[in-house]
Amino acid sequence: MKKGWDYTRCESVLSGEIEILKKISAVQSKVRQAVINREWTDFETHDKELNRLGEEFERLEDERALLFPVGTPFYDVILELPVEERMELSRLYRELKTETLKMRATNETFLVYLNEAKNLAGAYLEVVCPARGGKLYTRKGRKVSQDLRSIVFNKRY
Repeated sequence: MKKGWDYTRCESVLSGEIEILKKISAVQSKVRQAVINREWTDFETHDKELNRLGEEFERLEDERALLFPVGTPFYDVILELPVEERMELSRLYRELKTETLKMRATNETFLVYLNEAKNLAGAYLEVVCPARGGKLYTRKGRKVSQDLRSIVFNKRY
């Protein structure tokens, strides 16, 4: 164990990361709703909040990397601590991992939704405008990429 190792600081950093992950998860839910409801102003507001929280999390993550030696398993690092401290840090570490895994699963599900929406939009364009041959054009007639980030239909039926 490093000389001068600060249990209180480690507990604070792990707790802070867990708290921020929970906040990020809540904001990501709002982002998903904004996308599903096509509320782009709300999306931008929530996206800015996510960026701010992400920076805050990154700062704590850097601090955690300084507290726990790189390459040494977490449980090996805390082995020398008194039982109560070891149990508390272990609990916090498991909770941090759980929150991280929940967030990853939720994000993967949302990405699947976005990819399906993109594929559906592409298929719709193929059916509605078969003569375009899979190409998209600007209002001025220039060819654009097919990433479907932002499309506006200018056709009446």
